[in-house]
Amino acid sequence: MTKSKKIKAYRLGHYAEYLAVIVLSIKGYAIKERRYRSPLGEIDIIAKKGRTTIFCEVKARKDYVTAVESLSEKQRQRISRSAEYYMSHLKMNNANNKIENEIYRCDMILVMPWRWPVHIKNAW
Repeated sequence: MTKSKKIKAYRLGHYAEYLAVIVLSIKGYAIKERRYRSPLGEIDIIAKKGRTTIFCEVKARKDYVTAVESLSEKQRQRISRSAEYYMSHLKMNNANNKIENEIYRCDMILVMPWRWPVHIKNAW
């Protein structure tokens, strides 16, 4: 991949994440983190609604099928491990331990040209 293609892909990724944040905000989610990095990997968006924390992977592709298939099993495992890491550190840093009753799930947001982004809850 040439440098110009990498830059274009990087910009497309930022744009897709921006659209995903807008979609989640409209749906009533509070955005906690963007591009969260842990020693185990990166999570595109961490949001919260009520007592549910969502860890969201954003994929920008030409069509729906390509976008869904672009998330590999290895990526799912990496995101799940990073989500567990985030929740465990949140629990350790919370003085009252109110985090105990919280649940989390892993979602996907698919961004395709000229279409409203698709939010897939509990993608895996």
